[in-house]
Amino acid sequence: MKGGSKAVVVPHKHAGIFISKSKEDALCTKNMVPGESVYSEKRVSVQNEDGTKVEYRVWNPFRSKLAAAVLGGVDNIWIAPGTRVLYLGAASGTTVSHVSDIVGPARILALNASYFLKNGGHFVISIKANCIDSTMPAEAVFAAEVEKLKLEQFKPSEQVTLEPFERDHACVVGGYRMPKKQKATS
Repeated sequence: MKGGSKAVVVPHKHAGIFISKSKEDALCTKNMVPGESVYSEKRVSVQNEDGTKVEYRVWNPFRSKLAAAVLGGVDNIWIAPGTRVLYLGAASGTTVSHVSDIVGPARILALNASYFLKNGGHFVISIKANCIDSTMPAEAVFAAEVEKLKLEQFKPSEQVTLEPFERDHACVVGGYRMPKKQKATS
């Protein structure tokens, strides 16, 4: 960074997600509507060598459980440029706005995932333990919720805690109605 004034943004391991390198590195997405913010988030502008500018929106992990999961090291979120996403649970628009930045314009449907997800599709769910049962330890709540998912043909593949960004939250990622592996025949 020359003179500290030039923003440097590099790709994250998850396609469509970036890291703004500065005094404090920040997760960000390419702003689908440059010049606009959704929740008063910080924006970073980068000038390309050809003179064009690209604007990124900083993705706050204290406001987005998906951002917290990415920073927590989740291996795959199954959300990338061009994928179709059924997003359930849009509250303030923080996460859904960044998901929309990643995949392009997204239609948000608050309907039953089992109705819309295709066989072999993937899911990402955030679980807030004390909203389900505040009398049980968080890990026991997470385990019980994962078991319920399994009964509904969801196959969890990974789980990460969202500490230190969110207390008693976990993010679970996996597949839905995953095809049985075919035995090789000779």
